[in-house]
Order: sequence, then structure tokens, then C-alpha cells
Amino acid sequence: MIPSVNSSGSRTIGLLAYLYGPGKHEEHTDPHLVASFDGMSPDPGRDPNATLKNLQQLLDQPVMALAEHARPAKHVWHTSVRADPRDRILSDEEWADIARRIVAATGIDPGDGQPGCRWAAVRHADDHIHIVATLVREDGRRPDDYRSGARAQAEARLIERELGLHEVAPGDGTAAQRPTSAERHKAERQGRERTAREELRETVRRAVAGATSEEEFFDRLAVAGLLIRKRVAPSGDLLGYKVALPDDRNKDGEPVFYPGARLAPDLSLPRIRERWSGGAQKDPARRQEDAVRTWRGSPAAARRRTASAAWQAVLVVEHGEDAVAAAHIAAAGEVLDALAKTSAAHTRRELRDAATAFERASRSHVRAVRGHDRALRQAARDLVHGGPALGRGEDGASTAMAIDMLFFLITAAVHWHARKGHAQQAAAARQAAEHLRSAYQEAAAQPLGVLYQRGRRLNRALLQRQTVLLREALPGLAEQILAEPGWYALAATITDAEAAGNDPVALLSEAVGRRELDTADSVSDVLVWRLRRLADLPADASRVPDQGKAKRRAASRPVSPGRHRGQEAVSNIR
Repeated sequence: MIPSVNSSGSRTIGLLAYLYGPGKHEEHTDPHLVASFDGMSPDPGRDPNATLKNLQQLLDQPVMALAEHARPAKHVWHTSVRADPRDRILSDEEWADIARRIVAATGIDPGDGQPGCRWAAVRHADDHIHIVATLVREDGRRPDDYRSGARAQAEARLIERELGLHEVAPGDGTAAQRPTSAERHKAERQGRERTAREELRETVRRAVAGATSEEEFFDRLAVAGLLIRKRVAPSGDLLGYKVALPDDRNKDGEPVFYPGARLAPDLSLPRIRERWSGGAQKDPARRQEDAVRTWRGSPAAARRRTASAAWQAVLVVEHGEDAVAAAHIAAAGEVLDALAKTSAAHTRRELRDAATAFERASRSHVRAVRGHDRALRQAARDLVHGGPALGRGEDGASTAMAIDMLFFLITAAVHWHARKGHAQQAAAARQAAEHLRSAYQEAAAQPLGVLYQRGRRLNRALLQRQTVLLREALPGLAEQILAEPGWYALAATITDAEAAGNDPVALLSEAVGRRELDTADSVSDVLVWRLRRLADLPADASRVPDQGKAKRRAASRPVSPGRHRGQEAVSNIR
């Protein structure tokens, strides 16, 4: 159940006309009063003798009793209270009780003999009511409605529990501002899928992803087609910015600008600057090195580096200090934005939905210490500058590899938020993980299919060797993996790794070590990508590794004790 408080109205009659009217698209059904401050207010919906003017005059009476100069300029308080779509349909009596509890909790009409404001609750749909009140009490004073939105939310959580309704995760004040009803109706009139605020938020997030300076950030906003206004101090210092969509205009034909902080708390200019405030990023030589590396990259190379950065970030989120973990979680949001922006069409929608969902999980009251998240931010930058990826070949396969690693990073963020009691953030991260799971299935189907067929074609003796290696390296997981369809793809990958001069036992041990696998649909699929990354094998299994080059590279590495054990296991079945 979600109360949405808006206390900035100035015309009671205008709001009542909307509530009792047909709606923008004839969506209002049987508008009628379910409760009011005195229980006897006229109901223009069901009483043929009552008018909107009658109800408006009754509600406005305490306001009009004041001297004109003492009347508040904006005296209309309004909230909608909406049930979850999964909830049962509540009766008028239940909605009436909910209305009385909300106005009491918010200080609009506290009850128990205390002076309150006049209010009325109107129902014009099965799933919600609207409460309209005038912000002058019967004694002529203003109500104590400080933080009425937060108080309404707290009461809603109690109501949900008592009525057996779906319980909404409590907020902590770090969420982005929701679009207003006026913004939603405007988007509907204009045929937009989302409101201007939501479109701007996503565009600004993508512009921030991997950016390292104000100039680059504002250049990206301009390239995205946004109108930009900068707020400059008399000294010439830049203080803030606003953005607008070129075709989003007000009634006077002027663009509607939104400050960054009104899009999301972490999109204000000071908070954006924190992202590139780490010491490592202030080093000009390091910045130049990053620039050369980025511009020479390819979409596939960027995705492999993203997979490596995500792999390391999992450990930080699971075991690092809170402020550093928070920075990595925030940077993971940038990576998701960059990946969604640059991926092929068949995965783009799910990746975009994952990035949008995770936006809520990227902020909490644990303040991130930036700078330690440099590898993830560099990965986001690599993705942006690497350009759009194809949905096939090495681009497509490395996309699957990156999504696989990111899935475990986002899952680590779920666990971190849950431990901290961040209910909304944990729920948002879970939703993002589900979108990543769907995107992975699209991206991985073709490359894993190729590996599966290669694994099926391995001769019996070679397949038996890989089985022995698996049981030696992962005795606790081997039987589960051998029972999965993905085992054949893993067997082909082990064969590639061994042919390239790597120790498969050591690789398998490292791939499993310190990373949870409980959330994986297929452990063998996960190990395929981890091994191909660790062994520096092509993500695209149709590409045969250059064994001569790989063996020369492997020969230069120190031999681990695990290598001898792996060779012993192989020799036993020859």
C-alpha cells in the first residue's frame, strides 16, 4: 500500500472536480465519498442534491474564516493511497478506516479531541482512494504535518500487516523522487512510455557512467540531445545544472527543466563530482594511460575487462568495509547502465530494465567512499568507449561472460543490503538480478550451444580424463556438475584450457574459491565463463585458441603444485 502525499495545491474546487470527474481517459468509476472529517459531508457522487461547490465550501470554511492576509497561499493537502495489484479488493468501510488512520498519523486530523483539519476521502477505483484536506485547523492554526509523507508510509506498513495485505518494503529517504500524477498524465497525453523525469534520469545516469570530468559529462548530455542550463556563481564556479527534454514544454511553450538532485539524490553535481574524486583518478599520467587503453579497446575486450572487474568486486562487497562496499555497489550501477547502452538488441531491453531496477539499490545511508571503485568505473568507461557490441561472435559471447559475472556481483549486493536492513534496496537488487538472468539466457544460448556440441563430440577417453580432473578439483560439486546438461560445455572448456597450457585443476579450484554458487541455475555454465576468463580463452567457443602462443605464454608462468596433481590424474587413465 503506497501513500503519495502532495501538499502544494491552492484550489480545492479544482482537485474535487478531478476526483469526481471521469478522469483523463474515462478511468474513474463511480466516484463517491467513503469518509470525511465529520462523517456527514455532502457527497456529490451519490447525493443528487449535493454539489462540488457544497463540499468545497465546507472544506474551505476554516481557511476562509481567517483574514485574507493570514490565509496560506497553498492550503490544499492531497494524498492518494493505493493498494498493491496483488491485494484483494477492499470494501468502502475498510478504505474509510484507512483514510481515518492516515489523516491521524500525518497530523491532519489527529483525533482524541485535538483540533484537526477538514478532509474528505474519495474513491473512484477499486484499488485506491484520494484524501483531500485544507491546511487550517478548526482553531485557525496550521496542523503539525511535518514529514507527513514519511508518517503516512509508516502507518501504511501497520495497515498492511493488520489487514493481511502485501507488505511494501519500508523506505529510507534515499529513493529518487517519483513522478507526480500530473507528470504521468502528461506523458499519457503525449504518448510517452515514461514520464520526462524518468527519461531524464536514465539519460543522465548513462552520461555519468564512466565519465571522469565535468566536460565529458556535459558533452555526453549534449550528444544525448538534452537541453542544459548551468548554475554559475559570480566567481565563475559551476554550482549545479538542470536538464530538459527538447519536446517537453509547459503551457507557455517553455522547456521543463529538472535539477539533477530532483532526478535522483546522487545526480546532483556535488555528488557526481565525488565519483571522480579518487586520488588515482587525479593522476594525469594515469588518466592518459586509461584514455589510450580505452580508445584502443573493442566491445569484446571491454566486456572481458568488465567480467574481471566484477569478479574482484564480489569479494569487496562480501568482505570489505561498508563504505568501500557501498562505492562498489554504486559503481556496479554505472556498469549496468553502460552495458545496457552498448549491448545488442536481443539483450538490451532486459539489461536496461536491470539497470533501471538497480538504480534504487545503488544508494543507501551508508555513504560511499569513492576511489576504491576505480576498476568498476573504468570498466563502465571501457564499455562506453568500446562502442556497440554485436550480438554474435566474440562480442556476443563476451557479453554473456560479463552478464554472468555481474549477476554474482548484483547478488552479493542483495546480500549486503539485506544484512544492513535496506529492504527496498535489497528488493531492487533482486529484481535487477532477475533481469540479468533473462539477459544472460539470451546472450549465452548460442555460444554455450557451440561448446555443448563440441563437448558431445569429445572422444570417450578424453571425456573420462576431464571427469577425473573435475572430481579431483571439485569433489563436493563434481556429481552435481556431471548431472547438468552444461557439463559437456564445461568439458570442452577444460579441454581448451589444458590445450592452451593451463592447469585445469588449479583453474577449477580458483574459479570456485571464495565465490558462492548457490544462486546459479547451472554451476557448469558459471564455471565455463570463469575458466575461459581465467585461462584467457576466447569467449566465442567457435574460435580455436592459438595453442602455440598459449603454450609459450603458459611456459613462462610458475608451475603450481596443483599442476602436478592434475597431470598425475590424467596419466592414471592413459
